Amino acid sequence: MKKLVLFVILPLMIIIAGGVIYLLTLTPGDAGEADSPVYADSISAVLPKDAKAAKKALVSARANMTKLRPRKPYLVIDTHANKIFLRTEDSVLIEATCSTGSGGEYIDSTTGRKWIFNTPRGIFKISNKIPHPWWRKPDWAFLEEGETIPKDEGERLDPNMMGDYAMGFGDGYFVHGTIYERLLGINVTHGCVRVGSDDLEKIYNKTPIGTALYIF
Repeated sequence: MKKLVLFVILPLMIIIAGGVIYLLTLTPGDAGEADSPVYADSISAVLPKDAKAAKKALVSARANMTKLRPRKPYLVIDTHANKIFLRTEDSVLIEATCSTGSGGEYIDSTTGRKWIFNTPRGIFKISNKIPHPWWRKPDWAFLEEGETIPKDEGERLDPNMMGDYAMGFGDGYFVHGTIYERLLGINVTHGCVRVGSDDLEKIYNKTPIGTALYIF
């Protein structure tokens, strides 16, 4: 959202506002040529049609920007600083250190399958919440350790790795707890977002399903 405002909406408003100011300084019939200076006392009391259109566009842009403002608390994850925020439009409710994707990759030498361990960037929503989650270990978790991929589904389940709470945001990615709190603040995960137990409990309790999540 911050990047959208800074790099898209704000420049648009500056351009439109500049157009309004420029057009307001023209007298009717003045094409604005470089050799036709316009002085302050030549401003027309009646806005030219172009100025009216520009003013209307500016009002519309402001209204559209207002619509983009989240009406409810939302989550923001900064993968560069490894920070997670629960915030409203004008205040931070919770700020915590987290760990996000390492950016590393693993290639199975036998099959050629490849995994890249990034936390996805974009706009998401919290789709589900799970207390006391169990981690279903994917194939790469065994291959990285030089272990054989089990045929028994029960051998994949780990009741401890994800901590006390998990919040899913699609495609198997979660904001969840960790048994490696000493590594918080470092890009070490396989794509999920790890948060310390105390901070995660606070965020979990204040984040309903459907909450917007912005990751950059």
